Amino acid sequence: MTILIGCAHGTRDEQGQETIHRLVEDIRTALPGKEVREAYVDVHGPFVADVVAEVAAEESCSAVVVPLLLAGGYHVYHDIGEAVKDRADVVAAPALGPDPRLIDIVMDRIREAHIPDTATLILAAAGSSDPRSQADTEAAAEMLRARWSGPVRIGYAAGIHPTVDDAVADARANGEDFEVAVASFLLAPGFFQKRLTESGADHVTEPLAPHPRLVEIVLDRYRDAGGS
Repeated sequence: MTILIGCAHGTRDEQGQETIHRLVEDIRTALPGKEVREAYVDVHGPFVADVVAEVAAEESCSAVVVPLLLAGGYHVYHDIGEAVKDRADVVAAPALGPDPRLIDIVMDRIREAHIPDTATLILAAAGSSDPRSQADTEAAAEMLRARWSGPVRIGYAAGIHPTVDDAVADARANGEDFEVAVASFLLAPGFFQKRLTESGADHVTEPLAPHPRLVEIVLDRYRDAGGS
């Protein structure tokens, strides 16, 4: 049996926790007869290293850790990477992004927020100093630019520049006198989403989860890494 371990960041926000629980339940529903476990890299447990150790101690079990994270970075390459290191029967899949289906969800959220197609979009990610994470966010922004008629910028909720606040202010300062919208590139509600709502933008979209396309990506990551 190959267990799917869905590994999210972790949040103290109750709505954010419920959103991740719902995503994991949706994954379970999509994998009837398979075991799906939940893990986290930060804030609260069960922590991924502990869940991986439990699986490794069980007879005749293997596992794929699927990062419920939108970009690669420290948590994917260090936290999850260290958890599966030297584990013969536990492997890690890549992060969920970049993937064009994530942009499908972003576009759905934009439509739900009734954002005019003349608006400047700020694609707002959590932020990481890891260049691999930044490259994944840049790739996502390029995918969004291919589908949006107006300008698309990047802003980060924490960690690095440009911040979302700076990106919104800069768009207005540079003569972009149409509406400015923040397109959340976050998985669930929580501290970072609250930062987006305080950015001064005319519109802010909801996070990506829950959404059936997310489940599709998770299942693809699981199967591509050897899950069956």
